[in-house]
Amino acid sequence: MSDRKVIAVVGATGAQGGGLVRAILNDPNGDFAARVLTRNVNGAKAKEFARLGAEVVAADVDNLKTVKKAFEGAYGAFCVTFFWEHFSPEKEMAEAKAMAEAAKATGLRHVIWSTLEDTRKWVLLSDNRMPTLQGKYKVPHFDGKGESDHFFTDAGVPTTFLLTSFYWDNFIHFGMGPKKGPDGKLAITFPMGDKKLPGIAAEDIGKYAYGIFKKGNEFVGQTIAISGENLTGAQLAAVFTEVLGKEVRYNSVPPDVYRRSGFPGADDLGNMFQFKRDFEEYFCGARSPKFARILNPSLQDFKTWLTQNKNAIPLEDAASA
Repeated sequence: MSDRKVIAVVGATGAQGGGLVRAILNDPNGDFAARVLTRNVNGAKAKEFARLGAEVVAADVDNLKTVKKAFEGAYGAFCVTFFWEHFSPEKEMAEAKAMAEAAKATGLRHVIWSTLEDTRKWVLLSDNRMPTLQGKYKVPHFDGKGESDHFFTDAGVPTTFLLTSFYWDNFIHFGMGPKKGPDGKLAITFPMGDKKLPGIAAEDIGKYAYGIFKKGNEFVGQTIAISGENLTGAQLAAVFTEVLGKEVRYNSVPPDVYRRSGFPGADDLGNMFQFKRDFEEYFCGARSPKFARILNPSLQDFKTWLTQNKNAIPLEDAASA
Protein backbone atom coordinates (compact mmCIF):
# COMPACT_ATOMS: atom_id res chain seq x y z
CA MET A 1 0.00 0.00 0.00
CA SER A 2 2.83 2.40 0.87
CA ASP A 3 4.08 2.69 -2.70
CA ARG A 4 0.64 3.29 -4.18
CA LYS A 5 -0.63 6.75 -5.01
CA VAL A 6 -3.40 7.79 -2.66
CA ILE A 7 -6.51 9.41 -4.15
CA ALA A 8 -8.51 11.35 -1.56
CA VAL A 9 -12.15 11.06 -2.57
CA VAL A 10 -14.59 13.75 -1.46
CA GLY A 11 -18.20 12.58 -1.46
CA ALA A 12 -17.01 8.99 -1.32
CA THR A 13 -20.31 7.77 0.10
CA GLY A 14 -22.23 9.51 -2.72
CA ALA A 15 -22.84 8.57 -6.34
CA GLN A 16 -19.77 9.94 -8.13
CA GLY A 17 -17.20 9.53 -5.37
CA GLY A 18 -18.46 6.08 -4.48
CA GLY A 19 -18.03 4.97 -8.07
CA LEU A 20 -14.41 6.13 -8.03
CA VAL A 21 -13.65 4.36 -4.74
CA ARG A 22 -15.12 1.12 -6.09
CA ALA A 23 -13.15 1.50 -9.33
CA ILE A 24 -9.91 1.83 -7.37
CA LEU A 25 -10.75 -1.07 -5.04
CA ASN A 26 -11.72 -3.27 -7.99
CA ASP A 27 -8.22 -2.82 -9.43
CA PRO A 28 -6.10 -4.31 -6.62
CA ASN A 29 -3.00 -4.47 -8.80
CA GLY A 30 -3.31 -0.84 -9.89
CA ASP A 31 -1.10 2.05 -8.88
CA PHE A 32 -3.69 3.78 -6.70
CA ALA A 33 -5.20 3.48 -3.25
CA ALA A 34 -8.49 5.02 -2.12
CA ARG A 35 -8.84 7.38 0.82
CA VAL A 36 -12.51 7.84 1.69
CA LEU A 37 -13.42 11.28 3.06
CA THR A 38 -16.64 11.33 5.04
CA ARG A 39 -18.32 13.24 7.84
CA ASN A 40 -19.50 9.95 9.29
CA VAL A 41 -16.70 7.39 9.57
CA ASN A 42 -19.10 5.06 11.38
CA GLY A 43 -21.69 5.07 8.61
CA ALA A 44 -22.56 1.85 6.81
CA LYS A 45 -20.96 2.87 3.49
CA ALA A 46 -17.77 4.07 5.16
CA LYS A 47 -17.47 0.86 7.13
CA GLU A 48 -18.03 -1.22 4.00
CA PHE A 49 -15.30 0.67 2.14
CA ALA A 50 -12.95 0.14 5.08
CA ARG A 51 -13.73 -3.58 5.01
CA LEU A 52 -12.89 -3.67 1.31
CA GLY A 53 -9.52 -2.04 1.91
CA ALA A 54 -10.02 1.70 1.63
CA GLU A 55 -8.57 4.15 4.12
CA VAL A 56 -11.41 6.06 5.81
CA VAL A 57 -10.82 9.51 7.33
CA ALA A 58 -13.11 12.10 8.88
CA ALA A 59 -13.44 15.32 6.89
CA ASP A 60 -16.04 18.02 6.35
CA VAL A 61 -15.83 20.16 3.22
CA ASP A 62 -17.25 23.02 5.25
CA ASN A 63 -14.16 22.88 7.45
CA LEU A 64 -10.94 23.77 5.62
CA LYS A 65 -8.72 22.43 8.41
CA THR A 66 -10.22 18.93 8.16
CA VAL A 67 -9.93 18.91 4.36
CA LYS A 68 -6.26 19.88 4.50
CA LYS A 69 -5.58 17.12 7.00
CA ALA A 70 -7.43 14.61 4.83
CA PHE A 71 -5.47 15.63 1.72
CA GLU A 72 -2.06 15.38 3.39
CA GLY A 73 0.21 12.80 1.80
CA ALA A 74 -2.16 12.10 -1.06
CA TYR A 75 -1.20 12.12 -4.73
CA GLY A 76 -4.53 13.47 -5.92
CA ALA A 77 -8.12 14.18 -5.02
CA PHE A 78 -11.57 13.90 -6.51
CA CYS A 79 -13.56 16.99 -5.56
CA VAL A 80 -17.34 17.22 -5.77
CA THR A 81 -20.17 19.14 -4.11
CA PHE A 82 -23.82 18.19 -3.55
CA PHE A 83 -26.18 21.08 -4.25
CA TRP A 84 -29.38 19.17 -3.48
CA GLU A 85 -28.48 18.85 0.18
CA HIS A 86 -28.85 22.59 0.75
CA PHE A 87 -29.88 24.31 -2.56
CA SER A 88 -27.18 26.98 -2.09
CA PRO A 89 -24.71 27.90 -4.87
CA GLU A 90 -22.85 30.07 -2.36
CA LYS A 91 -22.30 27.06 -0.12
CA GLU A 92 -21.05 25.05 -3.10
CA MET A 93 -18.62 27.81 -4.01
CA ALA A 94 -17.33 28.03 -0.44
CA GLU A 95 -16.76 24.28 -0.43
CA ALA A 96 -15.00 24.37 -3.82
CA LYS A 97 -12.75 27.18 -2.61
CA ALA A 98 -11.86 25.19 0.51
CA MET A 99 -11.00 22.12 -1.54
CA ALA A 100 -8.86 24.17 -3.94
CA GLU A 101 -7.02 25.81 -1.03
CA ALA A 102 -6.46 22.46 0.64
CA ALA A 103 -5.18 20.92 -2.60
CA LYS A 104 -2.73 23.78 -3.05
CA ALA A 105 -1.57 23.70 0.57
CA THR A 106 -0.88 19.96 0.48
CA GLY A 107 0.78 19.96 -2.93
CA LEU A 108 -1.58 17.56 -4.67
CA ARG A 109 -0.32 16.58 -8.10
CA HIS A 110 -3.70 15.99 -9.75
CA VAL A 111 -7.24 17.05 -8.84
CA ILE A 112 -10.42 16.18 -10.68
CA TRP A 113 -13.08 18.81 -10.05
CA SER A 114 -16.57 17.56 -10.90
CA THR A 115 -18.11 20.69 -12.33
CA LEU A 116 -20.78 21.89 -14.75
CA GLU A 117 -21.28 24.78 -17.15
CA ASP A 118 -21.94 28.29 -15.88
CA THR A 119 -25.08 28.76 -17.96
CA ARG A 120 -24.89 32.54 -17.62
CA LYS A 121 -22.23 32.47 -20.34
CA TRP A 122 -25.00 31.40 -22.72
CA VAL A 123 -28.06 32.99 -21.08
CA LEU A 124 -27.37 36.40 -19.60
CA LEU A 125 -29.20 37.40 -16.44
CA SER A 126 -30.98 40.03 -18.52
CA ASP A 127 -32.26 37.33 -20.89
CA ASN A 128 -35.92 36.74 -20.09
CA ARG A 129 -36.17 33.46 -21.98
CA MET A 130 -35.82 31.83 -18.58
CA PRO A 131 -36.30 33.38 -15.13
CA THR A 132 -33.37 34.47 -12.99
CA LEU A 133 -33.28 32.45 -9.76
CA GLN A 134 -31.99 33.37 -6.31
CA GLY A 135 -31.28 36.83 -7.69
CA LYS A 136 -28.21 36.02 -9.78
CA TYR A 137 -28.39 32.57 -11.36
CA LYS A 138 -30.10 30.92 -14.29
CA VAL A 139 -29.39 27.30 -13.30
CA PRO A 140 -28.13 27.54 -9.71
CA HIS A 141 -26.79 23.99 -9.41
CA PHE A 142 -24.83 24.48 -12.64
CA ASP A 143 -23.73 28.08 -12.23
CA GLY A 144 -22.24 27.75 -8.76
CA LYS A 145 -20.02 24.89 -9.88
CA GLY A 146 -19.00 26.61 -13.11
CA GLU A 147 -18.18 29.84 -11.30
CA SER A 148 -16.01 27.84 -8.89
CA ASP A 149 -13.63 26.60 -11.60
CA HIS A 150 -11.45 29.64 -11.11
CA PHE A 151 -10.63 28.68 -7.52
CA PHE A 152 -8.60 25.76 -8.84
CA THR A 153 -6.96 27.66 -11.69
CA ASP A 154 -6.23 30.72 -9.54
CA ALA A 155 -4.54 28.51 -6.94
CA GLY A 156 -2.43 26.84 -9.61
CA VAL A 157 -3.76 23.39 -8.73
CA PRO A 158 -3.16 20.77 -11.48
CA THR A 159 -6.80 20.16 -12.30
CA THR A 160 -8.95 18.23 -14.75
CA PHE A 161 -12.42 19.78 -15.04
CA LEU A 162 -14.98 17.02 -15.48
CA LEU A 163 -18.41 17.98 -16.84
CA THR A 164 -21.00 15.32 -16.12
CA SER A 165 -24.48 14.58 -17.47
CA PHE A 166 -27.99 13.77 -16.26
CA TYR A 167 -27.89 10.73 -13.95
CA TRP A 168 -30.12 7.91 -15.14
CA ASP A 169 -30.17 7.02 -11.44
CA ASN A 170 -32.56 9.99 -11.09
CA PHE A 171 -35.22 7.68 -12.48
CA ILE A 172 -34.82 5.68 -9.26
CA HIS A 173 -33.98 8.22 -6.57
CA PHE A 174 -35.13 11.64 -7.75
CA GLY A 175 -38.73 10.99 -8.67
CA MET A 176 -38.19 11.33 -12.41
CA GLY A 177 -39.21 7.81 -13.36
CA PRO A 178 -42.39 6.84 -15.21
CA LYS A 179 -45.54 8.02 -13.46
CA LYS A 180 -49.16 7.16 -14.09
CA GLY A 181 -51.22 9.91 -15.63
CA PRO A 182 -54.98 10.46 -15.28
CA ASP A 183 -55.48 7.88 -18.05
CA GLY A 184 -53.51 5.29 -16.07
CA LYS A 185 -50.72 5.27 -18.65
CA LEU A 186 -47.09 5.56 -17.61
CA ALA A 187 -45.10 8.54 -18.84
CA ILE A 188 -41.82 10.33 -18.28
CA THR A 189 -42.04 14.11 -18.32
CA PHE A 190 -39.36 16.55 -19.46
CA PRO A 191 -39.42 20.04 -21.02
CA MET A 192 -37.02 18.95 -23.77
CA GLY A 193 -39.23 18.87 -26.86
CA ASP A 194 -37.53 16.63 -29.42
CA LYS A 195 -34.00 17.49 -28.28
CA LYS A 196 -31.52 14.96 -26.94
CA LEU A 197 -30.66 14.66 -23.25
CA PRO A 198 -27.14 13.40 -22.51
CA GLY A 199 -27.31 10.89 -19.67
CA ILE A 200 -25.00 8.57 -17.77
CA ALA A 201 -24.97 5.93 -15.04
CA ALA A 202 -23.59 7.62 -11.94
CA GLU A 203 -21.30 4.65 -11.35
CA ASP A 204 -19.65 5.26 -14.71
CA ILE A 205 -18.58 8.77 -13.70
CA GLY A 206 -16.35 7.30 -11.01
CA LYS A 207 -14.93 4.72 -13.40
CA TYR A 208 -14.18 7.49 -15.87
CA ALA A 209 -12.48 9.59 -13.19
CA TYR A 210 -10.28 6.61 -12.39
CA GLY A 211 -9.36 6.41 -16.07
CA ILE A 212 -8.29 10.07 -15.95
CA PHE A 213 -6.06 9.50 -12.92
CA LYS A 214 -4.45 6.49 -14.60
CA LYS A 215 -3.43 8.71 -17.52
CA GLY A 216 -1.20 10.80 -15.23
CA ASN A 217 -0.82 14.39 -16.42
CA GLU A 218 -2.41 13.85 -19.83
CA PHE A 219 -5.66 15.60 -18.95
CA VAL A 220 -4.38 18.16 -16.44
CA GLY A 221 -5.61 21.61 -17.40
CA GLN A 222 -8.29 20.19 -19.68
CA THR A 223 -12.08 20.30 -19.51
CA ILE A 224 -13.71 16.98 -20.37
CA ALA A 225 -17.45 16.38 -20.78
CA ILE A 226 -18.92 12.88 -20.65
CA SER A 227 -22.16 10.98 -21.21
CA GLY A 228 -23.18 7.38 -21.68
CA GLU A 229 -25.75 8.07 -24.40
CA ASN A 230 -27.58 11.09 -25.79
CA LEU A 231 -31.28 10.32 -26.25
CA THR A 232 -34.51 12.22 -26.88
CA GLY A 233 -37.40 11.86 -24.48
CA ALA A 234 -39.19 9.68 -27.02
CA GLN A 235 -36.13 7.43 -27.31
CA LEU A 236 -35.87 7.14 -23.52
CA ALA A 237 -39.55 6.21 -23.35
CA ALA A 238 -39.07 3.58 -26.06
CA VAL A 239 -36.28 1.93 -24.08
CA PHE A 240 -38.42 2.00 -20.93
CA THR A 241 -41.24 0.33 -22.88
CA GLU A 242 -38.94 -2.36 -24.23
CA VAL A 243 -37.14 -3.16 -20.97
CA LEU A 244 -40.07 -2.85 -18.54
CA GLY A 245 -42.53 -4.61 -20.82
CA LYS A 246 -45.04 -1.83 -20.16
CA GLU A 247 -45.90 1.08 -22.40
CA VAL A 248 -44.15 4.25 -21.30
CA ARG A 249 -44.87 7.49 -23.11
CA TYR A 250 -42.89 10.70 -23.31
CA ASN A 251 -44.75 13.74 -22.05
CA SER A 252 -43.11 16.91 -23.38
CA VAL A 253 -44.17 20.00 -21.47
CA PRO A 254 -43.15 23.67 -21.73
CA PRO A 255 -40.30 24.62 -19.36
CA ASP A 256 -42.59 27.01 -17.48
CA VAL A 257 -45.01 24.19 -16.71
CA TYR A 258 -42.13 22.08 -15.38
CA ARG A 259 -40.88 24.99 -13.27
CA ARG A 260 -44.28 25.10 -11.58
CA SER A 261 -44.27 21.38 -10.73
CA GLY A 262 -44.15 22.20 -7.03
CA PHE A 263 -41.30 20.01 -5.81
CA PRO A 264 -38.13 21.55 -4.26
CA GLY A 265 -35.80 22.69 -7.03
CA ALA A 266 -38.40 22.45 -9.81
CA ASP A 267 -37.56 25.95 -11.04
CA ASP A 268 -33.84 25.11 -11.14
CA LEU A 269 -34.43 21.87 -13.03
CA GLY A 270 -36.91 23.54 -15.38
CA ASN A 271 -34.24 26.05 -16.32
CA MET A 272 -31.65 23.28 -16.62
CA PHE A 273 -33.71 21.26 -19.06
CA GLN A 274 -34.50 24.42 -21.03
CA PHE A 275 -30.79 25.20 -21.24
CA LYS A 276 -30.05 21.70 -22.52
CA ARG A 277 -32.93 21.98 -25.00
CA ASP A 278 -32.09 25.43 -26.32
CA PHE A 279 -28.35 24.73 -26.56
CA GLU A 280 -28.54 21.09 -27.63
CA GLU A 281 -25.91 21.48 -30.33
CA TYR A 282 -23.33 22.67 -27.81
CA PHE A 283 -24.39 20.48 -24.89
CA CYS A 284 -24.57 17.21 -26.81
CA GLY A 285 -21.61 18.15 -28.97
CA ALA A 286 -19.41 18.47 -25.90
CA ARG A 287 -20.56 15.11 -24.50
CA SER A 288 -19.43 12.25 -26.71
CA PRO A 289 -20.15 8.72 -25.47
CA LYS A 290 -17.59 7.47 -28.01
CA PHE A 291 -14.90 9.59 -26.36
CA ALA A 292 -16.06 8.63 -22.86
CA ARG A 293 -15.71 4.95 -23.72
CA ILE A 294 -11.98 5.39 -24.39
CA LEU A 295 -11.24 5.87 -20.69
CA ASN A 296 -14.13 3.72 -19.45
CA PRO A 297 -14.49 0.75 -21.82
CA SER A 298 -17.33 -0.66 -19.69
CA LEU A 299 -19.41 2.52 -20.18
CA GLN A 300 -23.11 1.65 -20.17
CA ASP A 301 -25.71 2.85 -22.61
CA PHE A 302 -29.22 3.52 -21.32
CA LYS A 303 -30.66 0.11 -22.25
CA THR A 304 -27.82 -1.70 -20.47
CA TRP A 305 -28.24 0.44 -17.35
CA LEU A 306 -32.04 0.10 -17.29
CA THR A 307 -31.91 -3.65 -17.81
CA GLN A 308 -29.71 -3.96 -14.73
CA ASN A 309 -31.80 -1.54 -12.65
CA LYS A 310 -35.37 -2.07 -13.86
CA ASN A 311 -36.49 -3.65 -10.60
CA ALA A 312 -35.42 -0.52 -8.71
CA ILE A 313 -37.58 1.83 -10.81
CA PRO A 314 -40.62 2.84 -8.68
CA LEU A 315 -43.79 2.41 -10.72
CA GLU A 316 -46.86 1.16 -8.89
CA ASP A 317 -46.85 3.73 -6.11
CA ALA A 318 -46.08 6.63 -8.44
CA ALA A 319 -48.32 9.63 -7.93
CA SER A 320 -50.56 10.78 -10.73
CA ALA A 321 -48.84 13.24 -13.03
